[in-house]
Amino acid sequence: MMNEATKRVELERYVTRIMLDLGVPAHLKGYHYVREAILISEADMEAVSSVTKLLYPEIARIYKTTPQKVERAIRNAIEVSWMRGNCVTMEELFGYSHDSGKGRPTNSEYIARIADKIRLDYKAVSVAS
Repeated sequence: MMNEATKRVELERYVTRIMLDLGVPAHLKGYHYVREAILISEADMEAVSSVTKLLYPEIARIYKTTPQKVERAIRNAIEVSWMRGNCVTMEELFGYSHDSGKGRPTNSEYIARIADKIRLDYKAVSVAS
């Protein structure tokens, strides 16, 4: 059985792989904020239903910044990933991509969808083991 620290590291690695495939550039502040948002949301889906009241303030506290800066950095990271990410991965995750001409998902849709994928993937792994 994995301890909590090992599980967190595994989860971070998995989220990082997904984010790189989605084209989120690692040099952006929003990259770190999105990853943290996904990890928080994976553990507690309530956080994603209240991004402005729960999620952004929590990330701002962790990174010693403001919730407004967190929101803007996440929005920017998602916009960049939407323009340059892997279209096949986007289609799989969101049902559409930049190529389909639809607008990008909102911050909360983006975070919730990835968090949900991770939760389902990890549930499948634990059922299989």
